[in-house]
Amino acid sequence: MLKRKVYEDLLKWKKEANGKALCIIGARQIGKTTLIREFGKNEYESYLLIDFAKRDKEVEAYFNRYLNDLDTFFLLLQVHFGIKLTERKSFIIFDE
Repeated sequence: MLKRKVYEDLLKWKKEANGKALCIIGARQIGKTTLIREFGKNEYESYLLIDFAKRDKEVEAYFNRYLNDLDTFFLLLQVHFGIKLTERKSFIIFDE
């Protein structure tokens, strides 16, 4: 029941947020990542999960070096993760 309610809240956010970021907070190990990954998979053409807990040095370098050039930044992420990102049709998750 709670999962369905939160999923409905995510759908409302998608409809009304107009591209604004969303921050999901809560206790550890309750399914936040699983829920948001499922949402990305079901509601977008593609999704990308960047897990900062895994300490991917190459991805960290992209953040440090290319945030002032977002076209290059997103191109590098696509190549690194082997995924196609489409404007307004892709969902990027920053985890931990």
